[in-house]
Amino acid sequence: MKYVLVTGGVVSGLGKGVTASSIGLILKACGLRVTAIKIDPYLNIDAGTMSPFEHGEVFVLDDGGEVDLDLGNYERFLDVKLTRDNNITTGKITQFVIEKERRGDYLGKTVQIVPHVTDAIQEWIERVALIPVDGKEGPSDVCVIELGGTIGDIESMPFVEALGQLSCRVGPGNFCLIHISLVPVLNVVGEQKTKPTQHSVRGLRALGLIPDILACRSAKPLDDSVKMKLSQFCHVPVDNIITLHDVPNIWHIPLLLRDQKAHRAILKVLDPFSVEWKEPELGEWTLMTELADRLNIPVKVAMVGKYTGLSDSYLSVLKALLHASVALKRKLVIDWVPASDLEDATKEENPENHQASWNLLQDADAVLVPGGFGDRGVEGKILAAKYARENRVPYLGICLGMQTAVLDYARSVLGIKDANSTEFDTNTKNPFVIFMPEGSKTHMGGTMRLGSRRTFFHVKGCKSAKLYGNVSFVDERHRHRYEVNPDMVARLEEGGLTFTGKDETGQRMEIVEIDNHPFFIGVQFHPEFKSRPAKPSPPFLGLIAAATGQLDNLLHPSPLKSKTVPNGVDAPQAEEHDWLCTNGNAESSLCGAPSELGNGIVNGSSNDAEGLTNGATVKQANGYANDGAYGYGNNVHG
Repeated sequence: MKYVLVTGGVVSGLGKGVTASSIGLILKACGLRVTAIKIDPYLNIDAGTMSPFEHGEVFVLDDGGEVDLDLGNYERFLDVKLTRDNNITTGKITQFVIEKERRGDYLGKTVQIVPHVTDAIQEWIERVALIPVDGKEGPSDVCVIELGGTIGDIESMPFVEALGQLSCRVGPGNFCLIHISLVPVLNVVGEQKTKPTQHSVRGLRALGLIPDILACRSAKPLDDSVKMKLSQFCHVPVDNIITLHDVPNIWHIPLLLRDQKAHRAILKVLDPFSVEWKEPELGEWTLMTELADRLNIPVKVAMVGKYTGLSDSYLSVLKALLHASVALKRKLVIDWVPASDLEDATKEENPENHQASWNLLQDADAVLVPGGFGDRGVEGKILAAKYARENRVPYLGICLGMQTAVLDYARSVLGIKDANSTEFDTNTKNPFVIFMPEGSKTHMGGTMRLGSRRTFFHVKGCKSAKLYGNVSFVDERHRHRYEVNPDMVARLEEGGLTFTGKDETGQRMEIVEIDNHPFFIGVQFHPEFKSRPAKPSPPFLGLIAAATGQLDNLLHPSPLKSKTVPNGVDAPQAEEHDWLCTNGNAESSLCGAPSELGNGIVNGSSNDAEGLTNGATVKQANGYANDGAYGYGNNVHG
């Protein structure tokens, strides 16, 4: 096994996750099998109990692991299925060591950071690196490891020491360290400054890690003189200094790496004669990059949520929307609508925000209500579902978004004005959404219905079944504690609501539709977690198709040669160099490697950004946001 370690210096938010994913992708394009590990030095066992405002969205894996959002980047870039163990935290390592100590595994030794914790970290890395994640047998060739945080952080010290020991133990030719650093330009002098990177590398070397390659984040490509200076002071060959400058589209990053021969530099360090590799084939990637750059016909989607102040809270949803939009050749415009601003209480307290939010909702081509927890903004989400239903606007509700659609239907169509969820009113007389019996009300972490679960279609020819290719079932990922009350299903269906998808027992509602609506679908699962740029998630593809007048073509495709894609869907083969959206999937016939679009969101009010972006536009009730770019900012996440 060969290891590529990606670290960051100077400041956080330089795009380590996107860079690590791009490195993995270019190595995969060289013909190597790649896996990935993310190290998060926080004490939490996993990301499941953290607020989205604290750490962005919680990404859910097939095995039910609640992990850092960077694992979503890895899965989308590399088109792999990772496990919960691919996300290492201080909490997991500490728990592992303490459990061994309690069992007496250390045979009376004094348990210390070195060697016991550092040994546990190395054992974990080596064990997980051998787990196949690409559907093939046997271990991968290369494991890309991203160390979260910034070099010098107190909480990451045990990991830095363990990784230093690992590099020494596996020996030369099996370990490559890529250090990402910032080369800023001061407006006063107008030149690229190398001193921050020099100090970062010095600190890294003092901790026992010697960088083989420098990846320098900057606004513009590095000058040759700057590279020479960095090479001299950081003891890194000039050819191993890579520029990661700002770009309009996240797909440019693997191309930047390829054009600067980053793959050759990495493989030279990793002993190129010990593995078979080829020059990366990224011709189709280039075509897709150019397509994303050229899109100019907008499709506006109103995102009605609780955490609209931080776009990373809905990162996978945004990516899934982008995958579908690019596949249908539209430029995505997100209208952020704070759910609570739609409520009557806000009309009295802040009428300007109330009116602005309603204007955004009414101006949108489609409405999406994502998942969430808690009662804040719930009435606003119900109003959004009501607006989309009554005005025949395409609607997609995910998890809580499905439940709020059911509550609106019960209240507005069935006339049950006090219909509610026990999550928001434990004493409601008409509980249309209830707590799942297998859940825990005392422990929060890892106690939800998590991971990949099977949904069976119960209505032949319904929109959702057609989107998935008319298969009998589909496997999607879940993360919820509450569900539609099965005792209320008959009343809802008598009133015109159709539950087209259910679990294997037939008692748990998974998909709901309104037949006489252009597109009104709610799903209990989270389809965004399995969306890929070359294979957009079917519900998202349907939403964008409905919003752009392409749904009929999507649901009734012309007969073409089919090819099998994930979830058991057969999608017609696309024409060369084209994106064809059929049966819920869009894939190019020449797409040799999975690809990824960044969500390109820069929040106009808080200046948050998600590293490398594709230039998508975002609007909020308080005004337009900036166009996205691969830039560093106050809260930039790879």
